[in-house]
Amino acid sequence: MSAGAALLFLSASQPALATVKATPASGTPQLATTGTAEQVRKLVQCGQVMYAVGSFTSIEQNGMTFARNNIFSFSAVAPYTVTAWNPDVNGVVNSIAFNGGDCSTAYIGGKFSSVDGTTVANIAAISTSTGAVQAGFAHSANGQVETLVSYNGHLLVGGYFTAINGNSTDKYLVSLSPVTGRDDGFISLNISGNYQFCDASGTKCATTNNTRVYNQQLSHGGTLDLVEGDFTSVGGQSRQQIFMLNLAGTTATVTGWTSPEFNNHCALQEPFYIRAGSWSPNDATVYIASTGFHPLNWHGQFPFTTLCDVAAAFPATQQTVKPTWVNYTGCDSLYSTAAGTRTVYFGGHERWSENPNGCNTQGPGAISAPGMEGLSPSTGLLIFNPTRSRGFGADDMLLTTAGLWIASDNYEGADMCGHVSGHAGICFLPF
Repeated sequence: MSAGAALLFLSASQPALATVKATPASGTPQLATTGTAEQVRKLVQCGQVMYAVGSFTSIEQNGMTFARNNIFSFSAVAPYTVTAWNPDVNGVVNSIAFNGGDCSTAYIGGKFSSVDGTTVANIAAISTSTGAVQAGFAHSANGQVETLVSYNGHLLVGGYFTAINGNSTDKYLVSLSPVTGRDDGFISLNISGNYQFCDASGTKCATTNNTRVYNQQLSHGGTLDLVEGDFTSVGGQSRQQIFMLNLAGTTATVTGWTSPEFNNHCALQEPFYIRAGSWSPNDATVYIASTGFHPLNWHGQFPFTTLCDVAAAFPATQQTVKPTWVNYTGCDSLYSTAAGTRTVYFGGHERWSENPNGCNTQGPGAISAPGMEGLSPSTGLLIFNPTRSRGFGADDMLLTTAGLWIASDNYEGADMCGHVSGHAGICFLPF
């Protein structure tokens, strides 16, 4: 996600030296807890305003209900007042970004065809004062957009698309001008492939996965980009699940950072499983959060040895690396992570931490840690355990100098965070 000039974000010069409190701040907006399950997918701060996107129709705060379709904003400081901004997007919004210090325009991506009554296709630039589509920015992708970040005058956009804003050459990940929305040539990686494998019998195969870029995270230094998705070749190099880009040159290039661990297969129904990453404050370590259920052709053997349903740490050196540590949930998914100096946070719909000897059961030595966990950056052991309602799972974490924001959902009435109810979809744990 991008950062405005006044944006409070975690960087090497502003490390989070403490663990956040286990009790959430009161009064933050939330999703309704009755009716259809809804979800907040991303949270971004620009200036003193928080922006939330996802799949929802209304927001509740202090007994009031605000009609908001898939996007809204609110104050980043107490009392966290919901603003009047209401762009009215008619489909799921997966991501939102800003161009450097300019908070006047928000760039959004997802699966939608209308914003503020204007016809668009999966991507748009919108005014943060009026909610209107900015006509000068092209707004047409032929597939779902899943991730956007801003880097040095480039808008890095990833998703399922094979053509975007008039460009049909660069697929799945492209760099756009934040002014025109056209390809600016900064990224050209020829991303291709997906994972084709079968179980031991050869009769059941992973065939439902499509090539895409799903998520990305800029380093705090700003010159490296960690990218997750479903692919087998990037920039002429063999890469599965995840790769690292060097953004420092005139064009982005794939670094040597990789691991053979990323090539192992999990259960057939989850061929793409590395869903999120984060950087340590000094950019020396990369953390990953994964789904996957269990290893392919698993027959009850313990302890687990692959990266299915784990939190893990890797050196960020630009070469082939091995994990520093791996913490297993025991067959429950993790979807998000954010890292401070003393604690690295993970969120999903997990039930346990430190559970390499259980699958859907609490194995020997496992610790109950539903919904989120804080781990030691050096050992990967559980050191912070506030708990939250599991729901579908915590889909995003944003660590600022004020604390940790968590984006989640209201599935089956999920609204508890830190043992306190009233936090469906959004929870803020301050320092």
